[in-house]
Amino acid sequence: MRLLVSVANREEAVAARAGGADIIDAKDPARGPLGAVSIAVLREIHAASGGTRPVTAALGDAGDERAIERAACAYAAAGAMLVKVGFAGVAGVERATALLAAAMRGATVGSGGRCGVIAVAYADAHRVASLAPSALTEAAATVGAAGVLLDTADKDGPGLRDLLSPRALAAWVAQAHEARLLVALAGRLRVDDLGFVRDAGADIAGVRGAACEGGRTGRVTAARVRALRRLCDPARPAARA
Repeated sequence: MRLLVSVANREEAVAARAGGADIIDAKDPARGPLGAVSIAVLREIHAASGGTRPVTAALGDAGDERAIERAACAYAAAGAMLVKVGFAGVAGVERATALLAAAMRGATVGSGGRCGVIAVAYADAHRVASLAPSALTEAAATVGAAGVLLDTADKDGPGLRDLLSPRALAAWVAQAHEARLLVALAGRLRVDDLGFVRDAGADIAGVRGAACEGGRTGRVTAARVRALRRLCDPARPAARA
């Protein structure tokens, strides 16, 4: 299982890379669960990756097709290999499908076909009037998105492990894999949650707060990233709660 670490700036990207993060994700935690950094900051993060780590970027929640297409194009052109799109306030599969298709058009144009789109579902979808994770998987599969991420919208509420049982999470992951989608799991993951995520069959575990000194709005450190990366290795036992 690969480790994705969300960073807010160049310095955190350097720390994530030094700690062994497999994927460096550009995200501004002060702007919500999928807060976008500026294009200038994304370029700095991309440069800090040194070409040795793929860089992904959060675009926020989609509401308008033209706006999300433009954003996907711009962030793909700035170096993102994958862009992540959420759907707070979008309750229908057809609408989500149209928004995803728009993001994919933009990502393709911006990168010459090298950037994919990750559809972000919320395990606490009811809190933000978003469609259910299984429905978003359907939308992602319909348009040929690169993958899906299951996250939490409320960063002050319960984490992923508190919202879904191991059986329910594994079933969702299997559904997405059957649709040939890359699967990432996030949502207030703690150090002792990585075994739970790995056992569910996820391809990627995404973290922010667990990689920081001072919580989600703190600072990513190489030491914390290194400890998390070790727990992603199936040869090592996960920490127990």
